[in-house]
Amino acid sequence: MSFDFSKLSDPRYFAENRLPAHSDHRFYRDETELARGISSFERTLGGVWQFAYARNIDAIPQDFTAADHDCHDWETIHVPAHIQMEGHGVPHYTNTTYPWDGHESIVPGEIPTRENPVGCYVKYFAVPEGWENVFISFAGVDAALALYLNGHFVGYSEDSCTLSDFDLTPYLVSGENKLAAMVFRYASASWLEDQDFWRFSGIYRDVTLYTKPQHHIEDVAVRAVPMERDGYTDGQLDVHLTFGDAAEKKIKILLCDEDGDCIWEDEASISAKTHTISGEPFCVHLWSAEYPFLYHLLIRVRDAAGTLQEVVRIRVGFREFCLRDGLMQINGKRIVFKGVNRHEFDCDHGRAMDPALFEQDLIALKRANVNAIRTSYYPNSSRFYELCDIYGFYVIDETNLKTHGSWMKNGTYAKDAHTVPGDQEAWLPAVLDRAQSMYERDKNHPCILIWSCGNESCGGRNIYEMSAYFRRADPTRLVHYEGIFWDRSYPMSSDMESQMYTKAADIEAFLKEHRDKPFIACEYMHAMGNSCGGMHKYTELAEREPLYQGGFIWDFGDQAIRRRGRDGEEVFLYGGDFGDRPSDYNFSGNGIFFADRRATAKLQEVKYNYQDFTLRPAWNGVEIENKSLFSDADDYELRMTLLLDGRKIWETRQWGHSVAPGETKFIDTAFSKMPYLGTGEYVLTASLCLKYEELWAPVGYEIAFGQAVVVPPEGAATRLLDVLESCDAAPYCVPLGACGNLRIVVSDINLGVQGTGFSLMFSSAQGNLVSYRYGGRELIEELPQPSFWRAPTDNDYGCHAPADTAQWKLASLYRRCTQIAWSTDDAPLTVIDGYFGKAGTGERRAARVTVRFTYALAAQPAAQCTVTYTVDAAGAVDVALDYEPTDGMPVLPDFAMLFTLAAGYDRIRYYGYGPKENYAAIAVRVSASTRVRRQRRSSRICAHRKRAITVVCAGSRSRTAAGTAFALRAMCRSRRRHFRTARMSLRMRAMHTICRARSTRICVHRQGCAAWAATTAGALLSSRSIHVRMQRGICALRCRESEWTLLAGRYWTKCRGPFMRNSVQSCIVFPCVMTTR
Repeated sequence: MSFDFSKLSDPRYFAENRLPAHSDHRFYRDETELARGISSFERTLGGVWQFAYARNIDAIPQDFTAADHDCHDWETIHVPAHIQMEGHGVPHYTNTTYPWDGHESIVPGEIPTRENPVGCYVKYFAVPEGWENVFISFAGVDAALALYLNGHFVGYSEDSCTLSDFDLTPYLVSGENKLAAMVFRYASASWLEDQDFWRFSGIYRDVTLYTKPQHHIEDVAVRAVPMERDGYTDGQLDVHLTFGDAAEKKIKILLCDEDGDCIWEDEASISAKTHTISGEPFCVHLWSAEYPFLYHLLIRVRDAAGTLQEVVRIRVGFREFCLRDGLMQINGKRIVFKGVNRHEFDCDHGRAMDPALFEQDLIALKRANVNAIRTSYYPNSSRFYELCDIYGFYVIDETNLKTHGSWMKNGTYAKDAHTVPGDQEAWLPAVLDRAQSMYERDKNHPCILIWSCGNESCGGRNIYEMSAYFRRADPTRLVHYEGIFWDRSYPMSSDMESQMYTKAADIEAFLKEHRDKPFIACEYMHAMGNSCGGMHKYTELAEREPLYQGGFIWDFGDQAIRRRGRDGEEVFLYGGDFGDRPSDYNFSGNGIFFADRRATAKLQEVKYNYQDFTLRPAWNGVEIENKSLFSDADDYELRMTLLLDGRKIWETRQWGHSVAPGETKFIDTAFSKMPYLGTGEYVLTASLCLKYEELWAPVGYEIAFGQAVVVPPEGAATRLLDVLESCDAAPYCVPLGACGNLRIVVSDINLGVQGTGFSLMFSSAQGNLVSYRYGGRELIEELPQPSFWRAPTDNDYGCHAPADTAQWKLASLYRRCTQIAWSTDDAPLTVIDGYFGKAGTGERRAARVTVRFTYALAAQPAAQCTVTYTVDAAGAVDVALDYEPTDGMPVLPDFAMLFTLAAGYDRIRYYGYGPKENYAAIAVRVSASTRVRRQRRSSRICAHRKRAITVVCAGSRSRTAAGTAFALRAMCRSRRRHFRTARMSLRMRAMHTICRARSTRICVHRQGCAAWAATTAGALLSSRSIHVRMQRGICALRCRESEWTLLAGRYWTKCRGPFMRNSVQSCIVFPCVMTTR
């Protein structure tokens, strides 16, 4: 039988001879096989297959599916794998736009004809001895599969992400069998699979041959629900079994706890195809993300003579999830989803993931306090749900449906007659089949709380029918669909209001008017480039507005593909890098993890905002607010550390600090008093850490922290015990204070300032500081300059900020000094007339010298700024940059002072917020360090002493090298109509490195000797002022205000390192960021 290729463009044709969908349970011959996890009923067909690549249907090798067509000499391909990752064709990334857009003009249902690659697969196999029947299961084929065995047409299936099983028994022959498959990249189903991901094709999940015993459980449906009326102490277990035959058989069901003790059992002898067991309620432990307690349901099937036929094990979790009193509740408690969206993606294999990465991903998310995952935008591999059951995650399981390219045009809502699936009758069976395939496979996993009807597929009756199916099939879960935001013709398609990227303030405003449904942000905190900075606004909203029940960050990891560059180095490639068009380029990189699963700096912000406990340190104790649902604070060890001016002087660990869920309590450390050792900055860090080892983290892993500068009480005095306990600290000598006055040299053109071991020179010709020498070494490589521009980020481009603010780039490049004024010893400033010596030359002595330069900026309307240098006898230089906002000027992208140092300075020391993201986190990594911590939301104060700098940016890690100069800048970033914050970052150019830092002191070293340091700037609403302080070769930037934050710039390179790409890429938010041009 030949395949009718015209059916590929018929939406009503999506399956033929495919076996009914069923649960994903595995079955074994006996308990020994179950213990080993290896079933003798199964054989994998994974490995090497014969393969031919056809550009389109017309190029398919003629009659290759025939039994006598010899394909042994064909090329080979790995299964599972994507065709494009195996060297046939190229990966294609596009977000909304369908991949054929601009190549062929087609309408929904039609398929490309010129470019529709077909993978022609052949596998030769022999049936294992003793198998009387043979079935095959494809766990995932993208996008459509036509299957043949020994020249006979077996069947056809679409839906790239759910099981496709076929019966091979009628077509088997003795000896060698020839299995042939045609895998089409595009079919009518491709209109339903317009996901924001790399477009691949091929057999990308496991292929399994299996046989069935005489009496076989075809499907298992388990309902394990705790009883609200009993206070959730008792649970009801219902088990429904479907068999392939109605012959007499015996079944025995055991429910065992995690120790293997049987707590419930039932047995029966039946002669029917179905059997349901409903036991009496009994005492149970509940399953939740905080405590994922699982039971083991063991089912034994015997024939009438008592011979064991098969053994099935299913993990069971008792939990109730429902809408009650207008809120989503888990086991009677209001749930808050602290979630993340996750693509099933691996930078080396695409969606043909190494199964070991599933567990690695879940461990990483558990450590980041994430409690929920949305399987955007398709059902994941079964193993993923099994691990979510075990590790404890709340899951939104999403149907493989996304059609935004059919109704969203360049971000504009454009629903028309071609919108898919809409109300079109032709698409209804296909979308219902996708819903059923997902439900039947995944229904027994307690981790799944919500069924999702897909994503961004507009609205209409077809989506509503999907939601109605889920409710009929499973009343124990809720139904989700985001598309009702765009099309509210069927509002009951979703049990909750679901929106994406809505501002927290707008969510709050929406809920003031709409109180009928709870609200979740199915996507928020778009984690592309410098992101997650305002995450706390959402977590705070969830605490004060009950109807807002959390959200899911977009997304888990960057979708980038690792390859070797032209010089053999590793590179990450994004959309467009394979010549794939149309493309959305590096929009595929949106993760809180890099593509190789290294954590980005943003993850620190996520972990802090998602922690279940808020700790507020104070002198002699800490207030703990318990926001968890089922965990007591005493389930964790409380650790507290006190630092004085960056040096640890006290720490304690304690148990017995009970704070029940929903309570707030102050934990006093009276039994272990905090020491007072005189004046200074006392920083107290309080942490909750694991008492016992968990699957996902070792003993002592920190799950929550709080940090504060604490003030000793009045009358605090040093105790002898405090001195003795603190005497282990390494001795430290305070530097000798400077003495004497400055020598001021007033010449015609230049003003010289000289002190012990240092000198500065200000030039009226240049209108700037032109020299700063320390120890005979010139430190000023280029003239200091104010900067109001930084490399745009991806988020900037998304809101067209570069075009709106481009005038500031011109202002940064060009300015004119319009006035110079100076004074000594804090006297009023005197404006010079053209040059310094016009009013007379000479020398004098002074304790302080102030020089102010006023610059007219190349801007329209006219704007100006001032830079003021103040030098004292100790060699300290305060540098203040001031700008008075000018009406008509756009928002400031940057607010910075740039200083360039010699290339030899390659070591750094800083004190400030970190060590990672801090509304742009720290990216400096070093071998040895000591830390001082203080809370600024997710960030801590860190004092690092480093022997060398390692800067991480956008997945790039490299060391600064000799021949690279340093420059410091403090910068202010704003996307709105008011000034926000001042920041700094570290950049590397061909010969220069620019340091930006936020509330951070940086010390740059040359040959182990401190050369200079800087603390960063803050933001002023009415004016900006950044101070740079240089003292005996040490320069410090600081700001007149205390509100600090940080943001990195953009990252440029040309395939120069293992994680650099060959086009512009956004970097992650760092206080120190390296950029190469």
